[in-house]
Amino acid sequence: MTDTVSYAHAVVPTGDDRTGLAADLAALRDAVVADGEARRAAFAAAHGPIGPGIANLADYLALRRHDIRPLQRALMARGLSSLGRAESRVLPTLDAVAVALAALAGRPAPVEAPGDDAFFAGERLLAANADAALGPRPAGRDTRIMVTLPSEAAGDPGLVLDLARRGMDIARINCAHDGIVAWEAMARAVRTAGEIVGRPIRVLMDIAGPKIRTEAVVAADKARRIVVGDTFSLVAGGTPEIVGDAVAAASVSLPEIVTRIGVGDRVLYNDGKMEARVEAADGASALLRVTRVRAGGVKLKPEKGLNLPDTALGLSPLTAKDIQDLAAVVRTADMIGYSFVSRPEDIDLLETVLADTGLVPPSLGLVAKIERPEAVANLPALMARVAGRRPFAVMIARGDLAAEIGFERLAEMQEEILWLCEAASVPVIWATQVLESLVRDGLPSRGEMTDAAMGARAECVMLNKGPHVGTAVDVLDHLLVRMAGHVHKKTPMLRALGAWSPSDA
Repeated sequence: MTDTVSYAHAVVPTGDDRTGLAADLAALRDAVVADGEARRAAFAAAHGPIGPGIANLADYLALRRHDIRPLQRALMARGLSSLGRAESRVLPTLDAVAVALAALAGRPAPVEAPGDDAFFAGERLLAANADAALGPRPAGRDTRIMVTLPSEAAGDPGLVLDLARRGMDIARINCAHDGIVAWEAMARAVRTAGEIVGRPIRVLMDIAGPKIRTEAVVAADKARRIVVGDTFSLVAGGTPEIVGDAVAAASVSLPEIVTRIGVGDRVLYNDGKMEARVEAADGASALLRVTRVRAGGVKLKPEKGLNLPDTALGLSPLTAKDIQDLAAVVRTADMIGYSFVSRPEDIDLLETVLADTGLVPPSLGLVAKIERPEAVANLPALMARVAGRRPFAVMIARGDLAAEIGFERLAEMQEEILWLCEAASVPVIWATQVLESLVRDGLPSRGEMTDAAMGARAECVMLNKGPHVGTAVDVLDHLLVRMAGHVHKKTPMLRALGAWSPSDA
């Protein structure tokens, strides 16, 4: 009988049964090939012709249907790949392991061994797609740095030049603020800075989308903070009024959401600093009771974001303002940031609006911001719909995403998004609150430095605006250069360590 050990809720063979391992591996490969072919056919039928990236994504989705932990551990004990780095090369990895396992057993190889070109083709495709969407890879590091420009950049080209000299590779313009004149001034400053520093700097213009925010706010006691157990109301229209024992009331930027939320739905305020549940709703207003809030409570203020993870909003990702803005954006930007995208049909909607402008070059990139559960669930279809149309990247909008899916699931979900995008050869932007304390206050936290280092596995890391953003670019640049020598995606690079010497023994 084969010896076994218990590991991670799986039973793992520990004997030297190479024949059994080879059979298990062959069965897994056969299942992946069959399921992958079906998925490729489904992608092609729904989205049109697919390229090698989406074909490999189909195989990766097929592979990840299986719990391969027992097989991984058995292969590790024999010095073979654990299959844990198969994202960009699913079938080549399975084939390489099968050939090596057959060689160990002294049997003929069951498949042809993949050459280096085939094995690393996915990595090369991802690098090419990242160059097309995000600009050339900077010298010394694999990951680009994106910086959100403040409004002052429109009148201060020196600010933009300073960021470029420190290492900014992409400038982000948030079209929820300022206006066309300011956006064009910022973009000109970015182009000029690129010429001065001798390297191209891309411009991402992030269209606003249907942002759900508080507007007018009234409070029963302006000095009092809202705590757990308090109630407040949201109103669909008119001037908000205090009703009953509510401590505050607010109107909202999109009144229709008040007509769609129902009793029991959660509402999160200001990036999750407060969570409440709807206790009553009549279409004109909704009464909410606070169930969770940060220490010390919060004040309800205007222009703060609201997330409704339990509510079917039915909102178009493009507002009338977005459609008007796009005519200016396509003349100015290298990339468009697309908020609230959730379904493949949202991609079609944007393409239709872009075509109506008559100004869209094929090189114009698209960045899909993943910020709602529907976008996560539909990510493979979103990538398949865009593939081949134009340069494309995915932004993990971690602030909204955490509020929508729960903070406890964010770490897991951002990992899975990274894996899927690598499988599809789609570059990723790691965004929201990177080095936030450093940008705001001039000093980072230990957790922020670790988070920024994890961002090195993406093709781009985004910094928000703030008084110390220049220092943050310096810190991030140095950190990403160092991390480039230690890790590529999920693969440790094992460069020589210089922190220890024989005298340390």
